Amino acid sequence: MPKYVVRTGVMRALGVYSSGRDDAYARDAEVVVRSDRGMEIGCVLCEATDEARAQLKDPGQGQILRTLTADDDRERFRLLEEARREFEVCQRIIAEQKLEMKLVDVEHILGGERVVVYYLAENRVDFRELVRLLAAEFQTRVEMRQIGVRDEARVLADYGDCGKPVCCNTHLVQMPPVSMKMAKIQKATLDPTKISGRCGRLKCCLRYEYDTYESLQKELPPLGSDIVTSRGRARVLAQEILAGQLLVETEDHRRVMITADEVVTVLKRGGRGRKPKN
Repeated sequence: MPKYVVRTGVMRALGVYSSGRDDAYARDAEVVVRSDRGMEIGCVLCEATDEARAQLKDPGQGQILRTLTADDDRERFRLLEEARREFEVCQRIIAEQKLEMKLVDVEHILGGERVVVYYLAENRVDFRELVRLLAAEFQTRVEMRQIGVRDEARVLADYGDCGKPVCCNTHLVQMPPVSMKMAKIQKATLDPTKISGRCGRLKCCLRYEYDTYESLQKELPPLGSDIVTSRGRARVLAQEILAGQLLVETEDHRRVMITADEVVTVLKRGGRGRKPKN
């Protein structure tokens, strides 16, 4: 029985789904699946090989029911229109209840088993009355799901500063941890407005090449190191990590750029990431 990795829902959850009738599905094929949430529309990414499964963390499980039909497609667009109306109703009731939460999106599952409400909140919210009112209004099960600002960007954002669709809404499976150290080592501008993504946090793409930068940096003498080069003794002032070059100050106070291959030995290692004193 073949199995496939399928992406489903607003949050683009990944799961391993079996094909009950030994049907074969190509990449990007739209299918109707039965997940733990109910009947949903999904997109086939690849066959669920051992290698593919190893890349997934706690994937969902389910079954592929069929290839998306014209009737399924019409139902999808009907539910999208329905979700817009449900969003407005939910927004109104939240305002009436004076709840300290921000409504992000409302998702209506294809099979009609439930409506999922995504929201942001800084503190705990008692939404029991909200759920009761929404369930009476929608006549179906209502599930409240609190998300973070990065997840909000995944749901609502479209394009990033690079001009391409945001990573969190395309290929990213998990949100990687990103720190200011990653921006500094790549010599990216430290202007928050330029290194922040649509979520207001540091851009995920700062994480992509960090391991390469860190590995290459370990092969270079740290800043402030006293070294011996083919030109004599010098002190490391700066590193050009990708180019494998060093800006050094020689004993006669000249500043020159050398390659890492010109370093004969390191006499005294400086503190990594610390600028040398003048």
